[in-house]
Amino acid sequence: MGVGRAYDSGMPDAPELPMTDSGIPIEKIYTGEALADWNAEQRLGLPGKPPYTRGVYPSMYTGRLWTMRQYSGFGSAEQTNERFKFLLEAGQTGLSCAFDLPTQMGYDSDAARAEGEVGKVGVAIDTMADMRLLLADLPLDKVSTSMTINSTASILLLMYELVAEEQGVSADKISGTIQNDLLKEYIARGTYIFPPRPSMRIITDIFEYCSKHVPSWNTISISGYHIREAGSTAVQEIAFTIANAIAYVQAAVDAGLDVDDFAPRLSFFWNGHNNFFEEAAKFRASRRMWHSIMTERFNAQNPKSSMLRFHTQTGGSTLTAQQPINNVVRVAIQSMAAVLGGTQSLHTNGYDEALSLPTETAARIALRTQQIIGYESGVTDTVDPLAGSYFVESLTDEVERLAWEYIETIDEKGGAVAAIESGFQMDEIENAAYEYTKSIDDDERVIVGVNKFTVEAEAEIEPFPIDPALETNQIERTKAYKANRDTAAIESALGAVKSAAESSDNLLYSMKDALRADCTLGEISDSLRGVFGTYTP
Repeated sequence: MGVGRAYDSGMPDAPELPMTDSGIPIEKIYTGEALADWNAEQRLGLPGKPPYTRGVYPSMYTGRLWTMRQYSGFGSAEQTNERFKFLLEAGQTGLSCAFDLPTQMGYDSDAARAEGEVGKVGVAIDTMADMRLLLADLPLDKVSTSMTINSTASILLLMYELVAEEQGVSADKISGTIQNDLLKEYIARGTYIFPPRPSMRIITDIFEYCSKHVPSWNTISISGYHIREAGSTAVQEIAFTIANAIAYVQAAVDAGLDVDDFAPRLSFFWNGHNNFFEEAAKFRASRRMWHSIMTERFNAQNPKSSMLRFHTQTGGSTLTAQQPINNVVRVAIQSMAAVLGGTQSLHTNGYDEALSLPTETAARIALRTQQIIGYESGVTDTVDPLAGSYFVESLTDEVERLAWEYIETIDEKGGAVAAIESGFQMDEIENAAYEYTKSIDDDERVIVGVNKFTVEAEAEIEPFPIDPALETNQIERTKAYKANRDTAAIESALGAVKSAAESSDNLLYSMKDALRADCTLGEISDSLRGVFGTYTP
């Protein structure tokens, strides 16, 4: 299935057929013969009806457009709050927050291991005071917030809930998503803290807690995005991600949860790449696969349990530092594929993100890209305009078939966790990434501005500025916060977190009490580290 696989037509000197990114050969023309034995009712159905190939809602964008999110988060909580307000004023309809590496890894900004990383790839959130500044004056009962956070997702969710309560917004009125997808961290991204099995326990605790207290929150965004960014093919992206999702659902069921109590709040996060039709086919195939898995494997009865709802972000790894303005076009193509594939939410990357965090100008153009597609292109006037295309339906079937092969292999290895522990997914991604990179180096694959259509003099792009005083200020603020607390209350609250971790109690209740007592994100994480240990590959 590697890039560059030759097509054998049986004829001498037959030219190779073009390939998708997953190595699927593309015929020069598709006719009705491609779908000769194809049952449209079974494979397509209607929008909003099983198997959801055509979308999870009957009216799709003819009723309302997808949620337009721009990923934000840099430096201090105050700066990120200002960017949130800027984007909301520009017409964004949902917030999306990035956190810095110390926050993701469970360290406060004043920890030795945080040095040099505070506020660099996202916002630093150590304390309840930081979260109050991040969410100041935002309409938390009206705007949904997506937080790209995994190992410390439970802590950030509880901080968000507590700040909402302080603002007079009850937990049942807030909506959003935490990524909370630890398995893909072991496969592709690396911001894990604990070993896989304690991480699975935390995830199921979140499922249970939110089903009772935060019913409109998406408890997990099962992410193929980072798997694709690590170098996977489109087929591997959905196969490995859905295999992870199966593991999460099975773990929750094994913990005694009813599948229909938590499955309606599961969501997915896909990558948008440049191979337009394969990307659209990928989105459509993933919905059909998830419906089959939830109804046949887990016997879900609630129709919402088998609806694969997903957010899409355009492909960061496709952006080039060379001729960066070209990235505007790449992002537009990727966004259109996501829209025609039926996404529920979309983030469009800034053209300058191969160089720095996005500037306000780049962020505005990225948002305008979505708005132009939504309001000017006409693709939202009818539901699923790709349905019935000989090419698209054939490609959707083939993407699905190849993805099922991977899932069957993972099942044979004992499931996603066991396959991760054996290194299976990582090896497959590494091979795919090598083949892709080699195809560029060998000029078999054209990347405009990189290995073809290059220019000698590049236009100067002013990168987003990083204030060197930011880290110092955040460290001082965190130390001051810690100096003005009730030491006995802190020790008692952290002891309760440790005791909960040692038992089978749901961890979120003790962590919420610890936050109320002014414990920090790093202190709560350290308490869990003391019980669960840390993961070393």
